[in-house]
Amino acid sequence: MTEHARDGFEGWLRARVPARGLRGKAAAVLEVLLSQPRRASFGSAGELAQLAGVNVATVTRTAQALGFAGWPALQQELRARYLSSLSAGQVAAEHRGSGSPSSRSLRRDLDSLALLNRRLDEDEGVLVRIAEAVAAARRTVIVADGSYAAVGLALAHNARLAGYPVTAVTNGDAELANIMAAIGAGDVLVAISFWRLYESTVLAAHLARSRGARVFALTDAASPALADAAEEVVIVPAEGEAFFPSLTAGMAVAQALVTQLAAVDPARTGASIEAAESMWTRFGLLHRRPAAPQA
Repeated sequence: MTEHARDGFEGWLRARVPARGLRGKAAAVLEVLLSQPRRASFGSAGELAQLAGVNVATVTRTAQALGFAGWPALQQELRARYLSSLSAGQVAAEHRGSGSPSSRSLRRDLDSLALLNRRLDEDEGVLVRIAEAVAAARRTVIVADGSYAAVGLALAHNARLAGYPVTAVTNGDAELANIMAAIGAGDVLVAISFWRLYESTVLAAHLARSRGARVFALTDAASPALADAAEEVVIVPAEGEAFFPSLTAGMAVAQALVTQLAAVDPARTGASIEAAESMWTRFGLLHRRPAAPQA
């Protein structure tokens, strides 16, 4: 971790300390988090407790004092921030282990989906609130670049099929600048970014907020640069087994969100799908199997 990244990590963690501070054993846990971010990011609650000279219950209480539901939620945020401070090669090195890479990747995604499910259970209304905002919006712009574009494209495609004017901006700053020039009150912007934030995504979120649009974010770490502009932040586990983030949990959130959106106004969605089906037929888009020969 570079000195700059360490300063940012420490500043974020200390900012979460309650005004009354942490004392005694909880303070010892905090010092381990600050001084050994790698071990805290990858170790168990028991290992952290041993390093701090406390019991596991104290680790859990410290996580809650810092504003998290428990140690798993805090560790997921710690790990996302730690990994975002590393280069692509360093990230890959962190994930070398036993077993085949493909098997480790599948297990990692299963763990991430389980963590995501627990997190959304804690705030089950967040996807409802975002879906209702999109449904009520004049239009919705999804900003997603790099490999994250896959999540944005899937969300926008299915949201349009559900009957809502949603556009994904995934191919460069020129298009984004043109769209941002017209965004304003009554619009929604959804920023999607994992691992390292794109500067253009952060700028778009702040511009949209300043122009009266509602802003939501899907990310793996609640970076102040993005979180300050968003009224809702959905924390999505994105750690992969290679040098790039996994998009599995992000895709799951996109699917859950569009499913929720379709339930806002079933009649509207039904009419939209029916119209789309009609056009698919007129354009001959779908392959049809030839009829089986008669015996």
